[in-house]
Amino acid sequence: MKSTIAAIDFGTCKIVTLVAETSGTQRCDIVGAGTAAYDGFLEGEWNNTVLLNEAIQKSITEAETQSKRKIREINVGVPGEFTRVYAVETSVTIQGADPHVTPKHVEKIFAEADKQLSPVRGVVVHRSPAWFMVDGGKKTLEPVGMKGTELKALVSFVVADTFFLDDVMARLRDMNITVSGFFSSCTGEAMLYLLEEDRDRTAILIDVGYLCTDVMAVEGDAVIFQKTLPVGGGHIAADVAEGLNIPLESAEQIKREYVYGISTISQSYTVSGREGGKSETFTQDQVAAVLEPRLDEIADMIKECIDDSGIRLGNWSTIYLTGGGISLNRGGRDYLSAKLERPVRDTVKRTIKLSSPIYASAMGLMDLIIDTIESRNAPASGVGGGIKEFFRSLLGG
Repeated sequence: MKSTIAAIDFGTCKIVTLVAETSGTQRCDIVGAGTAAYDGFLEGEWNNTVLLNEAIQKSITEAETQSKRKIREINVGVPGEFTRVYAVETSVTIQGADPHVTPKHVEKIFAEADKQLSPVRGVVVHRSPAWFMVDGGKKTLEPVGMKGTELKALVSFVVADTFFLDDVMARLRDMNITVSGFFSSCTGEAMLYLLEEDRDRTAILIDVGYLCTDVMAVEGDAVIFQKTLPVGGGHIAADVAEGLNIPLESAEQIKREYVYGISTISQSYTVSGREGGKSETFTQDQVAAVLEPRLDEIADMIKECIDDSGIRLGNWSTIYLTGGGISLNRGGRDYLSAKLERPVRDTVKRTIKLSSPIYASAMGLMDLIIDTIESRNAPASGVGGGIKEFFRSLLGG
């Protein structure tokens, strides 16, 4: 039996609405997508509340038209800007003649983590384990059945600002649309695009958007650190516009076409002239002089963010790059890698439709929603192949 799911994701320069169909044979088929440009948000506030409803409606209407379905209920992604991540380490004692971990111990450790978190401002929209450990042994995500006297865990909570939840719910209610649930967009993106083996070694995901950059540390099934930096691709374009004295639209074109790392090849960038006048051409050196200092600043902020996070990266830990800010530019990933002094990789291509990095957040959100719904509907499996699904059934959305 097919079911239809709608989701809306608020990026820093665009709102994306997706409509998906799920069934037993095909987990997710995107049947409709709507995108609307808008002024985004910065430092916890909308940049233009006057035109926000219009952008939301345009994105939803476009998705409805494409999918031929009326959206009456929708799941909402909460951007990193409006969330905070708390990682809580806690433990429980295992007693009995034959001490071993049971599902009740897992429930108890989540309850203990909840107590340690409280009180906190905002609403918990996601809770997941980074790891479990029995008697100080090897980290695992499937501890049920393991023998020992102490179960320890690192539990991550994503807490959303009530301002965002209340504001978006009210705006959608005015459009006669009910919010089915709120989800962490950053968590969805990290779980979809980072391979499990990389998450086991602790990985970093950097999403450079238009106005903001999200830096996430991911371990196991959890985002254990997340910070939003108030810089992105739009700031690069603004510097190009000012430095070359050209309109922002032309500067955005150059930013998108810019090739990083060119030293021996002659490269130039041509943009249309003002008000139909002669086109202008700029050399690689001219553009580099006004563009690269801003990316250097962004790279320095990312490096400082990772260094100050308290997250210890091992030799096998990997940094991944996504988002439309620089990952689409030839040489952009290598340029950032040199600045961070660590290898930076592109995220794995996990989707056929909407596979561009600019849709990474929206596609990750939809994947998280479907994963959560499926785990809620699946019966608790006990010991065996369904252990991971059992843990997820405890988490909610």
